[in-house]
Amino acid sequence: MTQRRVAITGLGLVSPYGGGLDDFFAHLCAGESAIRQLVTGDVPRPLPMPFVTCTDFDADGALGRPLAIMMDRFAQLAMAATFSAWDDAGLARTADGENRDSWGCAWGTSLGGTLAFERGYREMWLNGRSRLPPSSVVIGMHNAANAHISIQLGLGGISMSHAVACASASIAIGEAFRRVRSGEATVMLTGGSDTPQAYGVAAAWEALRVLAPGDADSAPRACRPFSADRQGLVLGEGSAALVLEDWEHARARGARIHAELVGYGTSCDRSHLVRPSAEGQVRALNNTLADAGLNAAEIDYVNAHGTATPEGDPIEIAALKTVLGERAGEVAVSATKSMHGHQLGAAGAIEAIATVMALREQTVPPTAHLENIDPACAGVDHVTSASIRPLRAALSNSFAFGGSNAVLAFRAVGR
Repeated sequence: MTQRRVAITGLGLVSPYGGGLDDFFAHLCAGESAIRQLVTGDVPRPLPMPFVTCTDFDADGALGRPLAIMMDRFAQLAMAATFSAWDDAGLARTADGENRDSWGCAWGTSLGGTLAFERGYREMWLNGRSRLPPSSVVIGMHNAANAHISIQLGLGGISMSHAVACASASIAIGEAFRRVRSGEATVMLTGGSDTPQAYGVAAAWEALRVLAPGDADSAPRACRPFSADRQGLVLGEGSAALVLEDWEHARARGARIHAELVGYGTSCDRSHLVRPSAEGQVRALNNTLADAGLNAAEIDYVNAHGTATPEGDPIEIAALKTVLGERAGEVAVSATKSMHGHQLGAAGAIEAIATVMALREQTVPPTAHLENIDPACAGVDHVTSASIRPLRAALSNSFAFGGSNAVLAFRAVGR
């Protein structure tokens, strides 16, 4: 069966910086952190932590009140990013006679409507409410985002959600890619969203002792991947969406093509729930290269998973050095989580957009705050300030708890 080329014709996100796509990438290239100190208003104990919040996001303004009130925040963010990506692709929000029976949606979320369910618990346990609104189930369900997306855009093909911890969005993008490449779908809307500021979620991550400490002054520099003094990851909310389209269909309608999605590979560490394995990551990287028909010599940039955890960062670099071989020291590597934080199930989509923008603009965004590289993380070209250079192909890594690994491969247009 002939495989079709897959064009990326639409990009959209809800940016923690408050602007659009180009503004988001400009902030990344400038090394500007969106991390701030968050102090929750929870009773009996407020929870202080460095966090990334989309403070300028207005769901009613972005979606309209009637639609917004039918969604948890994770779905509101998803729908807003989707509308932005769909508009960027030059596609009409209503089908108007266009056959979209095979067009679909694949969405990633680790937490789904956790905020909605937590509000329900509060209403019953703290405020004495005896019952919840009948809409609570459909607002909180994990597939609420892709369901709303499919309804709003008239997508009659597959509508599915993927919950694979920090690899959720990358797996959703990869599965959408496979459907377009096979010809099953002409267009797929894909991406991810998560809102981990629920008190129970944040407290659970705090208990795991992998969150970076901070206060109002130090929070912007709290996430320092690959740094000798790194202290952990920083959570954040967010959403990003991509429109994947059959290459010939995109060309026929004169669409702008940001980049080409050329490969997707997965693996399972099969060893530990939270301790990553270089061997498992190597298999995911090699599977991606094989799927893309690329070799290591063609990779010019890697957007690393790079969470700034003491154990995770060196293992990822070890895996990259194994796969890239003697070229490892020449391949640009950066971890943009240092600026936009870790959006859990949405991280892979946000980083996919950063990778596509890097290829499109031929500019590598940096790992911010990386002043003293941990010797255990040495051996690749760590980018510490935005670097303009020729970029042919790039990888975006997502390595999740549970040992679930997913890697996406992208190629620059005309390269």
